[in-house]
Amino acid sequence: MGQKTSPIGFRTGVTIGWQSTWFAPKANYGEFLVEDQRIRQYVDRKYNRTMPKGAVAKTQIIRTRNEVKVTLHSARPGVVIGPRGGEIDKLREELEDITGRTISVNVIEIKEPDLNATLVGEAIAEQLSKRASFRRTMKQFCEAAMNAGAKGVKIICSGRLAGSEMARKETQKLGSIPLHTLDANVDYATATSRTTYGAIGIKVWIYKGKFGEEIEQPQRRFKRRPPKRVVPDNKAKRATSRKKDDVKSDGQANSPRVSETSNSDATQENVDNTES
Repeated sequence: MGQKTSPIGFRTGVTIGWQSTWFAPKANYGEFLVEDQRIRQYVDRKYNRTMPKGAVAKTQIIRTRNEVKVTLHSARPGVVIGPRGGEIDKLREELEDITGRTISVNVIEIKEPDLNATLVGEAIAEQLSKRASFRRTMKQFCEAAMNAGAKGVKIICSGRLAGSEMARKETQKLGSIPLHTLDANVDYATATSRTTYGAIGIKVWIYKGKFGEEIEQPQRRFKRRPPKRVVPDNKAKRATSRKKDDVKSDGQANSPRVSETSNSDATQENVDNTES
C-alpha cells in the first residue's frame, strides 16, 4: 500500500517550523487548541470567502504569557490592513472578543502568489466554480508557477469534472517533485470548489528547490521601442522642394480663377451698357 503523507506535516519540526508556537499545561492544552482553530476559521471566512478577498494563505499564532500574536501571510496586504489601518484594528477587536485575550495582529506580504500552493489551489477552485475548463485552468496555473521560478508543479482535480456522470481524477504535472527528500522545499495545499453538480477536490504541490536556496526570479525583458526613422539630408531637401513646388502650383491654380471671375464681371457690365 502507498504510504502517502502530507508534505507539510512530514517536514514540520525538521525543516519547517510550526504554525502555532506555544506551551501549555495539560489542563489548558485543549482550550488553546480550539482557540487557534477558531482564529484560523474566522480569518479564512473573513478574507478568503467574502469580498473583497484578502488572499490570506497562512495564519501563524504565537502565544506568550500576556498576549497572542497573530501573523497573517497575505498576497493583498492592502485589503487586510485597510485605509489607515482601520481594517486591522477592527480585526484585532473581533479576535479579542472571540478569545477574550489581548491580541496583536501583524501582516506579511507574499511576494510571489504563483509559488504559494494555498493561493494557487483557491484560484483554481474559484475558476472551476465559474464553469471554466478544468484542463486549461490546471495547465495555465502550472505554467504560471514554472515561469515564477518553481522547479516542479503537480495539480490533481477529482470529482464530477465538467459535470460528467462518473467522477474521475485528472492530473497535470510539470518538472520534478521529490516528496521523499526532507531537504526539498515542497509546498502543499488542498482546496474545494463548490459547483452546482457537486464538490471538486483540488490538491497542489509546488517544489521550490532545496531549503536555503533562493529562487532566482526570471528576468523580465522589456522590448525596446524601435528608433524613430531619421530622414537623410538629400531626401529632406527633396521633400522641402516638393512642398515649395506644391505651394507654387496651388497659387497658380487659384490665380486664373480670380482673373476669370473679373473678366466675366467686365463682360456683364459691357452687356448692360449696350442694352441701356
